[in-house]
Amino acid sequence: MNADEISLREVRDSDLPFFWSHARDPEAQRIAAFTGEYHSDRELFDGHWAKIRANPDILARTVVAGGEVVGNAAVYGPPDEREVTYWIDRAHWGRGIATAALAALIALDPTRPLYARAAADNTGSVRVLQKCGFVVTGHERGFALARDAEIDEVELILRAG
Repeated sequence: MNADEISLREVRDSDLPFFWSHARDPEAQRIAAFTGEYHSDRELFDGHWAKIRANPDILARTVVAGGEVVGNAAVYGPPDEREVTYWIDRAHWGRGIATAALAALIALDPTRPLYARAAADNTGSVRVLQKCGFVVTGHERGFALARDAEIDEVELILRAG
C-alpha cells in the first residue's frame, strides 16, 4: 500500500466499533504495553472516546487505508507538553501505514516540540517515530498495564525545523 492510499479524517461515531476491535487485540496490547482500563471495558472505552471527542485541545483523527478504518492517531496535552499517540490494527502493521498516518498528523499540528513515548522493546513503534523525525531523548521505567509489570520505555521528541 502506498502513502497516497492513507488518509486521516475526523473521528465518526461509526469508527468506534473498529477502534474497539483494534484495542481489544491482546497481542497488540502486549506489544504496545501502555494501555488503559478502557482497553478491556467497552463502557470505559466509549467514555474515553467521548472525552477525547469533546475536548477541543485534542486533535484526534481516524486513519483510513484503502478505504478501510485501520486505526486512530491523536495529538493531546497542553501547548508545552503536546504528545502524539496512535493505534493501528495489527492486521495492517508493517505496511508503512503508521508512518504515513503519523507524518500526516504532525503536519496538521504545528506545535513543536511534540513528545512521544513507547515501550523500549516496541521497535516497530520506535522506528515509526524516528522515521517521522522524533529522536530519543531518554529512558524511563513505567508500569505497563498490558504486561502487568514495570518495563523500560523510551522518550522521544520532535523539535521545530
